[in-house]
Amino acid sequence: MGIRFPNNDFKNFEAPMRAEIDLAGLEVVQGEVPKELSGGFFRLIGDRKWPAFVENDIFMLGEDGMASCFYFKDGRVDFKMRYVRTPRFVAEEKAGRALFGEYRNPFTDDPSVAGLSRGTANVTMLAHAGKLFAMKEDSPVIEMDPFTLETIGEYDWGGAVTAKAITAHPKIDPRTGELIFFGYCAAGPATRDVAYYEADAEGRIIHEAWFKAPYTCMVHDIMVTEHYVVFPITPLRHELEWIERREPAFKWDPNEEVYLGVLPRKGNGDQIRWFKGPNQCHGHTVGAFDDGRYIYADNTFSKRSFFHFFPNVDGSAFSPADTMPYMKRIVIDMESEGDHFTEQKLFEYPCELPRIDTRFETMDYNFVTMNLLDVPGQERVGHGFQWVATMDVNGNKPSKIYYAGDDCSIGEPQFVPKSNDAPEGEGYILTVVGKHQEMRSELLILDASDINAPPVATVALPFRLRSTGHGYWYSTSQLLGETNVLGAS
Repeated sequence: MGIRFPNNDFKNFEAPMRAEIDLAGLEVVQGEVPKELSGGFFRLIGDRKWPAFVENDIFMLGEDGMASCFYFKDGRVDFKMRYVRTPRFVAEEKAGRALFGEYRNPFTDDPSVAGLSRGTANVTMLAHAGKLFAMKEDSPVIEMDPFTLETIGEYDWGGAVTAKAITAHPKIDPRTGELIFFGYCAAGPATRDVAYYEADAEGRIIHEAWFKAPYTCMVHDIMVTEHYVVFPITPLRHELEWIERREPAFKWDPNEEVYLGVLPRKGNGDQIRWFKGPNQCHGHTVGAFDDGRYIYADNTFSKRSFFHFFPNVDGSAFSPADTMPYMKRIVIDMESEGDHFTEQKLFEYPCELPRIDTRFETMDYNFVTMNLLDVPGQERVGHGFQWVATMDVNGNKPSKIYYAGDDCSIGEPQFVPKSNDAPEGEGYILTVVGKHQEMRSELLILDASDINAPPVATVALPFRLRSTGHGYWYSTSQLLGETNVLGAS
């Protein structure tokens, strides 16, 4: 049987790679790689091994997870890339064809895989307590070897985690080394159940709580402070009857209110308190902290879902302008008797994929880096994210913007401290640039204090890497389980 991929968005630079790669000693074409960097810059790429048999295949969301890593040691960078061998991947590899149908719709699968996990493990890689996980929010996590990227298998913390799905955006509390994570649709597809967990610094589950969201929806990320967890319930709705009718699994509801569920850390489900606000869609967490009374929770928000392939539930037309996300600060008064929150815009340009110095996760912070979707007055040549920016959320330092180049795309930036005890924001920004005309990619190492200066180093790849959502730096100490806190080495 011949293999042929459809002529859709997965072409040219974004065509499937379908290759597992080992390349020792990447070429440094400019500058020098800092020798103090010891660890790995891990990224998950969506990359289909087999062509889909459904017409409305969704970019990245329905693709097989491909784990990749830039390994740093003594000024040298090696590269490795491996498919995440999920139960889904293994079944399709054995069959030599796609067996799973539409996104988040088990009713469209080949009967031979009924009941098998549909997860693709293609969103985020997490290192905690000496283990490395590939994660996607609709399924269990997959454990991988942090140094070989070989798949070990599904992981449930020794049976202590019973949720059927686990978030791709957990948080690590740098004060305690604890892992904070959750799952939505935790009791099965299109259920309102949310499961909340905490694991101690050694990876043992020490807390579990369940509650029901006001309505079923995508809960992509959470905001965590020292004392609270904030769950954003925004109306990218998900209903069982839609997938039974083979309609899109998610639709945007422009008439539903937003709910922010505030749960005390290690609290029970009946302790959650709901705060309401105007219709909008949450994106990714920037940072969050509390002062005992007020919660300050920073996130990206847009007027509707960023994903154009999820239609409006009322059939109204899709407006690209409504998808533009902006960074906002939500303020919640935990001593008030009301049920509303306030908000303010933090940054003037549309942005996404924000990253802070995670040594300040759950704390008052200043530094953030992010991708920009548009910069008024600067011409865009090409598609995707083309700028990376740094800013001080408290306005103490001016924002800076770096342009990747004409017909180039730039990936999520990752901050790495210059040393383990360096001041906040003193270090490097790692990001992958896709050079579309040349059909290759390169890794940029930028000075976080001045991203407009010449790159600290440019590391070339002799091939292209497809676009991906997220990348994370984990030091050698983190990979070995010696610490759970971000560091340079």
